Amino acid sequence: MTECLPIRRVVAVPLFGQSPKGGWSNEIRPQDTIHALIAVHTDGGPTGYGSIFTDGRLAQAGLAVLEPMILGANALEPEKVSETLHQHTFWMGRGGTLTHVISGLDIALWDVLGKALGQPVSRLLGGVWHRRAMPYCSLLMEEPVRMGDVVAAWRERGFRAFKIGWGPFGRRDDPRLDEAIVSAARDAAGTEAKLMVDAGASDAFWPNGLKWAIRTAEMLAAHGVAWFEEALPPDALADHKRLRERAPVPIAGGEVLTRRQTFLSWLAEGALDIVQPDVTKVGGLSEQRRIAWLAREFGVRYVGHGWNTAIGLAADLQLAAALPDPPLVEYIAGSAYVDGIVAEPWALDAEGMLAVPQGPGLGIALDRDRLREMTLDPTPLFAG
Repeated sequence: MTECLPIRRVVAVPLFGQSPKGGWSNEIRPQDTIHALIAVHTDGGPTGYGSIFTDGRLAQAGLAVLEPMILGANALEPEKVSETLHQHTFWMGRGGTLTHVISGLDIALWDVLGKALGQPVSRLLGGVWHRRAMPYCSLLMEEPVRMGDVVAAWRERGFRAFKIGWGPFGRRDDPRLDEAIVSAARDAAGTEAKLMVDAGASDAFWPNGLKWAIRTAEMLAAHGVAWFEEALPPDALADHKRLRERAPVPIAGGEVLTRRQTFLSWLAEGALDIVQPDVTKVGGLSEQRRIAWLAREFGVRYVGHGWNTAIGLAADLQLAAALPDPPLVEYIAGSAYVDGIVAEPWALDAEGMLAVPQGPGLGIALDRDRLREMTLDPTPLFAG
């Protein structure tokens, strides 16, 4: 293997036309672009692919800023390249668009390294602890009857873990409705299934506070909910700490935080039982891995937030395989960007588990023809 693969070209291609609903108060439209794919083309070597959870226009603008700093760099050194980008852009605003774009570049660089070495990224991240992971089916909250039907349909497809979130939950000042939604989901999932609840308090103008979250956590405990996610606005560190101390269920959060330095205070203050950085926003696999191991030192469990694309899912699977904890990954139900852009479809085994791809790099291949339905032109992803 060559010691250097210079980066020759980087591109960002927005996805749109089949964007899934988000349950947001300002709802996503199919024509909106909330994800973008990144390609890192190397000089004489493989192309690596990454994913960004942000508006595709911002992804392209951020990449235009970063491109002069990355061209010619060695694609076989993902952590060095990514940290250099972080260091040279701190004055432009840390944690926003540029950090999101660095996330996609970093994922793509790990993909390049794995392909160049003929190894799955999980092995390069420290070693393979697992070859399967449990995907939890991520579903929007619905009215109670509809909620039960939706969960039952995905259970029939083989899922054994579910997360329901956003939508009407907590938005109507009606605790009976909130409980009816959770009860319907639990009945449909079955008592043996994992069930998690995401209030979605990072949505605009979240109306509830600490006392609501405590009362709701008590209700969720009665239904055997495995964790309560985003119960409070994402900047309310002190209230998260109080909630964790009083709630009878584990408290999860962190999906909108970026950079490991931001997570440190949340871990040190004891604000979370489960930390959920998003690999497509936090800084990529290099940053995600550091946060996951740091969380262990504070007795906090890591479960990545994964409301993204097939590339984001592949990255989550590779990191989950490289950590000793029982692996869980988020799987957006029915998203074309997860199920419709890979050459080989995802498939659950008889126990509701996903195999961690064992091919070189992230271990997946993109479907160029399907991508034509979701981009203006997928050619830049493949034409180096």
